[in-house]
Amino acid sequence: MSEDMDLAMEDKLRESGLRPTRQRIALAELLFAKGDRHLTVEELHEEAVTAGVPVSLATVYNTLHQFTEARMIRVLAVEGSKTYFDTNTSDHHHFFVEDTNEVLDFPEGNVTIDCLPTPPQGMEIAHVDVVVRLRRKTS
Repeated sequence: MSEDMDLAMEDKLRESGLRPTRQRIALAELLFAKGDRHLTVEELHEEAVTAGVPVSLATVYNTLHQFTEARMIRVLAVEGSKTYFDTNTSDHHHFFVEDTNEVLDFPEGNVTIDCLPTPPQGMEIAHVDVVVRLRRKTS
């Protein structure tokens, strides 16, 4: 990765309240270099290994959760044991393609959600996640 990108990721990490360690910078570069995307811990780990970044699966897991707590990314739980991390932190919804385990963003403006319940006292709705599961038609 370029030195300019390193500095940009260092700034992004600092602005999010995280110390810019070498591994965090490398993982952030891999995560954000390709625009908005949805990744699992295992997928980012595989990208890191392929890119020659010496990092364990546990470190990738911990780093993604730190990025989530810092609101740099958001968690998207679509499949029982599989968690995806979304680099697009805006309010938006998803399709989940069951046979390929692919997560896709809804086209903007396609969903309207009315009549949400009133949250309990002292609570507020952070965001609403709609996941529509898709599968190939069988004729």
